[in-house]
Amino acid sequence: MIPQIKKILYATDLSKNSAFAYCYAVDLAQRHDAGIVILHVIEPIPPSVRHYVSIYVDEAKWEEKIKYEQEKAIERIKKRLEEFCKRETQNDPRCLALALKILVQPGHPVEEILDVASKEKCDLIILGTHGKGFLKETFLGSVARSVLDRSRKPVFIIPLPHEEKDISFEGF
Repeated sequence: MIPQIKKILYATDLSKNSAFAYCYAVDLAQRHDAGIVILHVIEPIPPSVRHYVSIYVDEAKWEEKIKYEQEKAIERIKKRLEEFCKRETQNDPRCLALALKILVQPGHPVEEILDVASKEKCDLIILGTHGKGFLKETFLGSVARSVLDRSRKPVFIIPLPHEEKDISFEGF
């Protein structure tokens, strides 16, 4: 028997076409009467850059700046989500209600996606992938591939269109 889908983790890199994958999350959530946890991971700054910046910026100010950026990202996601719901679902009030939680956190994307999926008790993971480089038809993106390989939950990987679509989280 297939387990019920009650909570979906939608991981986004906030790229222009990332809303394309969100459409799949919304559709599945509506079909299964489920909610969506939205996750954006801010990748850590490489140690060499962090060391260079620490010469000029106090560690406490650095952490304060990261927290500020997280809060701004959450606000932008909420605003874009509202705009997306108005535009793509013809003001269907259920669209906004589907987003149970918006998380923006620092870390390594694969680890954070798997960790949040577990902690939030999500039943499946949805993420988009970009074909990059000359092997784009052969290989998935490294984050998508690693999540797929390591997850114990179903993973839907949505190929994002190369050309710009009308469906987008504009302004990121």
